[in-house]
Amino acid sequence: MQRILIIFLSLSASLLVCSQSAELQNSTDYNPPGSKQTILFTELFDDPDVALRGWYDNTGVIISKTEHVPGSYGSAEYHWIKGATAPITGGSMRKLFTPSDSIYVDFWVKYSANYTGSDHPYHPHEFYILTTCEDEFAGPAFTNLTAYIEQNEGIPMLAFQDGKNIDMSNLKKDLTLITESRAVCGCNGVRPEERPTHTDCYEVREGTYWNGKAWKADKIYFQNNPGSFCKNEWHHITAFFKLNTISGGRGNYDGVIRYWYDDKLIIERNNILLRTANHTEMKFNQFVIGPWIGDGSPVDQTFWIDNLTIMTDRFNKAGEERTEEY
Repeated sequence: MQRILIIFLSLSASLLVCSQSAELQNSTDYNPPGSKQTILFTELFDDPDVALRGWYDNTGVIISKTEHVPGSYGSAEYHWIKGATAPITGGSMRKLFTPSDSIYVDFWVKYSANYTGSDHPYHPHEFYILTTCEDEFAGPAFTNLTAYIEQNEGIPMLAFQDGKNIDMSNLKKDLTLITESRAVCGCNGVRPEERPTHTDCYEVREGTYWNGKAWKADKIYFQNNPGSFCKNEWHHITAFFKLNTISGGRGNYDGVIRYWYDDKLIIERNNILLRTANHTEMKFNQFVIGPWIGDGSPVDQTFWIDNLTIMTDRFNKAGEERTEEY
């Protein structure tokens, strides 16, 4: 089973309770009059002053004035040199937002013509969503829940880890019908009805295990050839996550994930578990951009991000294509 490994370590040992509130620092947080969903924040990447808009940690982003979507004035550029694990700009850029049990991430992305990713069935990591169970500098790979939006070898993927919740005394035993004191993303069992593409439970150092479960699209969408799937063109990517409900002292299998590629729905699940009753107050509240290739980039390569919007929900568009749930 291939790992969803990320070798980031937590920058702080302090733990905050899941009812923690996010400290908002962004002048672009707004909710337009008449909107049916709450827009938590937008980032256009038109200039490098992202710290003034509430981003923190590593804010040394490169703004490209030559690569951007029509009507935009710039995009965030992430460039790896050969052998590097992180882009030349360094580590993660983070932003807190108002806690929500659902989040919709909308952005545009383009990859260089020679972009090859990791050349492995894991990585690069691109985007992460953390929850109120973590502090503002938490390492994203070892948490109570981290959601991932990325593509591997051209195949879009949504994935999760919750390594902090692993019951080490019952490692690799199925606890799904026994206790709520367990991990839901691997190492303590994953129910077959969730139908993940893969799950994982692996040792990162002696006595320390991480986990993961992921859902991939059914084919390569970021392709080398010219045409509507060409990776060297701008593509509109949107992803939706909704935490499962909790009732009767148990987590319900009604969490939702969705991924749209150029407005076509290509990944969908409506029956997944992302938290147990031990985390009733958990909500999403932190967005992280942290490109990472654990084995080092095989080539000099670049990707760009433009017009990022984070909302609590998504409007359905008339005529929108949809895949069958699978």
